[in-house]
Amino acid sequence: MILKGKAWKFGDDVSTDLIAPGRLFHLRSNLPELAKHVLEDADPEFAKRMQKGDFVVGGSNFGCGSSREHAPTIIKLAGVSAVLAKSFARIFYRNAINVGLPVLICDTDRINTGDELEVDLEKGTVVNQTRGDTLHFAPLPDVMIKILNDGGLLAHIEKHGEFKID
Repeated sequence: MILKGKAWKFGDDVSTDLIAPGRLFHLRSNLPELAKHVLEDADPEFAKRMQKGDFVVGGSNFGCGSSREHAPTIIKLAGVSAVLAKSFARIFYRNAINVGLPVLICDTDRINTGDELEVDLEKGTVVNQTRGDTLHFAPLPDVMIKILNDGGLLAHIEKHGEFKID
C-alpha cells in the first residue's frame, strides 16, 4: 500500500486533547463534525487547510493523555492517510490500528510542514520527495496491513466473520 500527500508537522507530546479538543466533547456523538476540528488546538488552520491523503507528522509520545478513541477516528475521518511519529502512546497506537489509521514509527526530524511524502507501508519507506530523503521504518506486520486494508479491526472481523490473520 503506497500513500502520498503533504506533511503537517507537530511537535512532541501531542495529546488526545489537542487532537480532539475536550471543549468540543458535546460533538463526540457526531464524529464527522468533530473531525472538522481535528488538531485545531495545536494548529487552528490544520483542519481547514489539509487535503485528503495528507500526513500528520509528530515527534515523541504522539497521542498521549486520555484514551479517547475518537482521537484517531477523527484524524482518519478528516482524510489523513497516516500519522508518522518518533513514538506513540500505546493506547493511541492500538486505537489507530483498530480504526484503520496507519501509524508509523520513524525519525521525523527531517520532515517539515509542506514536504511531499510517499509512504510504502509494506516496504517500510518514507520518501520525502521535497528533500530527496528516504526514511525507513519497520514494515507493518501482514496482519496490520490486512486490518488497515479492510478499514479497521471491526471491518476486518465483519468481512471475515471472525478475527483471521491468514
